[in-house]
Amino acid sequence: MRESDLYAPIKTHFQALGYKVKGEVGAADVMALRGTEPPVIIELKLGFSLTLFHQAIERLKVVDDVYIAVVRPEGKLGYKRLKANITLCRRLGIGLLTLRLRDQFIEIHCVPGPYAPRKSAKKAKSMAKAFDRLDGDPNDGGATRQGLVTGYRQDALKCAAYLMHAGAKKGMVVAQSTGVPSATTLMRNNVYGWFEKVGVGVYSLSLAGEKGLLDWRNLKK
Repeated sequence: MRESDLYAPIKTHFQALGYKVKGEVGAADVMALRGTEPPVIIELKLGFSLTLFHQAIERLKVVDDVYIAVVRPEGKLGYKRLKANITLCRRLGIGLLTLRLRDQFIEIHCVPGPYAPRKSAKKAKSMAKAFDRLDGDPNDGGATRQGLVTGYRQDALKCAAYLMHAGAKKGMVVAQSTGVPSATTLMRNNVYGWFEKVGVGVYSLSLAGEKGLLDWRNLKK
């Protein structure tokens, strides 16, 4: 398939809305005019790319209404990518059209115009909490998620290190000695398999916990 294959269905779509449409007008892939309204520019690509967004941003220097048009991605991963790019288009003030290949259906996902996203107070609070929970700066920014040191892991390491030296203890004692308020719950849930319950509310360090302490002994501060 070629990018030019998108032209006919895109042209038909805008003609049905009352526009006159022409291809390859100056630097634009498609330009549409309706009466005395400002022109609309549409950039065509088979899929999303940084180049496509760069082109659309350049067209915003010429007109206010700019669309990008791509072949609609298929599958679960395609839907996820589409959703992310809809958000990006809204942020940039760019419209987004997709062409569904099986029936040539054109769908408008967003129109050009200013966008003011709603802030999520819940997510902001969660991020601030995660920031405060981390001791020091144990992770390099940009690192992969695999092997990241989280506040939860740091708390688990504190509990494990205490039990390594003190032996089996009640959760309340571990919480008071380590400064980890959720120590009892953390050891009971035992996400990493580092703890063993040896009595009512009493926990000891497992062999996996001893190995965990060795594996994570050189944490970046």
